[in-house]
Amino acid sequence: MSQAWRPNASLDALRLRARLNALVRAFFAEREVLEVETPVLSQAGNTEPNIDSFTTDFSGHVSAGARTRWLRTSPEYPLKRLLAAGIGDCYELGRVFRNGEAGGRHNPEFTMLEWYRVGWDHQRLADETVALVQQALALVGRTASVESLTYRDLFQRSLGLDPFTASVEQLQAALGGVRIDGEGLGRDDWLDLLVTHHIQSNFSADAITIVHDWPASQAALAQIRAGDPPVAERFELYLGAMELANGYHELRDATEQAARFSRDNQRRAARGLVQPPRDGHLLDALPLMPHCAGVAVGMDRLLMAMLGTSRIADVLAFDFAGA
Repeated sequence: MSQAWRPNASLDALRLRARLNALVRAFFAEREVLEVETPVLSQAGNTEPNIDSFTTDFSGHVSAGARTRWLRTSPEYPLKRLLAAGIGDCYELGRVFRNGEAGGRHNPEFTMLEWYRVGWDHQRLADETVALVQQALALVGRTASVESLTYRDLFQRSLGLDPFTASVEQLQAALGGVRIDGEGLGRDDWLDLLVTHHIQSNFSADAITIVHDWPASQAALAQIRAGDPPVAERFELYLGAMELANGYHELRDATEQAARFSRDNQRRAARGLVQPPRDGHLLDALPLMPHCAGVAVGMDRLLMAMLGTSRIADVLAFDFAGA
């Protein structure tokens, strides 16, 4: 008899997931951050060029709205609409979906924790994210040192390059023997490849690394701070070599955000990709959103790091292939 029906994760790993979820809810209850639920299906999609969304079609009456619906890649847009409505500090723990992302560290359906703090900036939120990760590690009897540095300092220390001034040819050369099909890749793509293929693999296994002040061209939905060079008020958090979290000092300028969505779809068009409709509800809400910071944490990645496994299947009841 085939054993393909069996779960991927051990029962102990599934019990640890339940304990982690309970810890998250207790963490935010203690801090009076409200748990909310937002739609999984939306009339708008994620325009980010390196993320593809699943779509489905609604078969009901046309009065319900757009027939094509996009499965969320994060709960970010509706959470920001709640912030604009005055909900205050809030979080959501739930499933998100990204098409085409399947492999050792990726599953097309996964769990994301996202939360927002009114009146905070990204630096303060990074500290709270560290506190949550440290509490999660304590569930398995572990702790981690913490290091925080700028994106520029990270590249200079790791590769001897200034990511803001190095030429594309210098970035390509720094990849060494890594074979990459560079067709259609821009400067930011080469920078990302250096992070994923060279830099983060050298992070200490027992360290939390926070990288902040990213290139302004990689701001996504973050504010840009003027300077030489201007930088995105954004951070990423790594536990060992595992990227766990991405946080922003949130942009509230709807005109600027609309321009970013348009640039995203221009890049998607150049790559022959579908151009999702931009989220008009979000753009209407942004000017009313309070000053805040937000962060998303990949819960499956956190569990992987807690258990010391490089296989996402080891923390899923049933992965994409076996679902």
